[in-house]
Amino acid sequence: MKAIVVTDQAAGMAGMRLVERPEAKAALNDVVVRVHASGFTPGELTWPSTWTDRLGRDRTPSVPGHELAGVVSALGYGATGLSVGQRVFGLTDWNRDGTLAEYAAVEARNLAPLPADVDFTVGASLPISGLTAWQGLFVHGRFQAGQSVLVHGAAGGVGSMVTQLATEAGAHVIGTGRAADRRTALDFGAREFLDLDNDTLEDVAGVDLVFDVIGGDIQKRSAGLVRAGGTLVTIAGPPEAQPADGLTVDFVVEADRAQLREIVQRVRDGRLRTNISTVATLGDAVAALNPTGRTTGKTIIRVRS
Repeated sequence: MKAIVVTDQAAGMAGMRLVERPEAKAALNDVVVRVHASGFTPGELTWPSTWTDRLGRDRTPSVPGHELAGVVSALGYGATGLSVGQRVFGLTDWNRDGTLAEYAAVEARNLAPLPADVDFTVGASLPISGLTAWQGLFVHGRFQAGQSVLVHGAAGGVGSMVTQLATEAGAHVIGTGRAADRRTALDFGAREFLDLDNDTLEDVAGVDLVFDVIGGDIQKRSAGLVRAGGTLVTIAGPPEAQPADGLTVDFVVEADRAQLREIVQRVRDGRLRTNISTVATLGDAVAALNPTGRTTGKTIIRVRS
């Protein structure tokens, strides 16, 4: 099968290559998915799991990408809840070869059915952004209707999902980003927008929840914006500051079939829109994943037409 691989951590995304690989095989509790579309997160190439297995052994050349949409082509022993020929989408394990390939082996429990009226490209754009937003808001952030939410990177792949889900759930959303992101963030439902290059972050105060995707100085300054009893949720690494009378939660997204069902139903209902900036073929994936300019939405690789 054709697949994108990485072998040199120092080379990063510039070291991606399209090669021929043996077709993926199902292990215990796995299904093999004939991949139609794949999502990729640039930060993957900084994760230890991209380069080593759970015992710390080198596993290169490894196939990156952890989001997919496709059709089940084989069932491994013990796999339940899915059938051959079924359309699925979901999130793959961090320590195994991923989804930038024609076939991928995935634990069955990490996948959910993809309705026939949802395109594979859309399906592949949902798992990481959608699950991250859902878990950050409703699981770790314990969001309640009527609260205020400050969403960093509100025009990006994760931020736009957070903005939409929070707005639908009854939040007053304040989005942040660069000046060029203002219109996009407002279109996704933000009530206000803060330009991090030109506005003063500290003008926002007393929010119930901060959803941080940036880290660093922005994360530290954001801790002071959380009201007593509020929460700062981050996916940008261990926090260096904590709200004076609140909580800080640093989390890594997890696969969850029930949450994927909730997310895709909102897409079908028109309550949730994906934020896709680029769609490219597997043959053009290396170039598409190494853009020369700034992109805010997700890049999706269409493995099959």
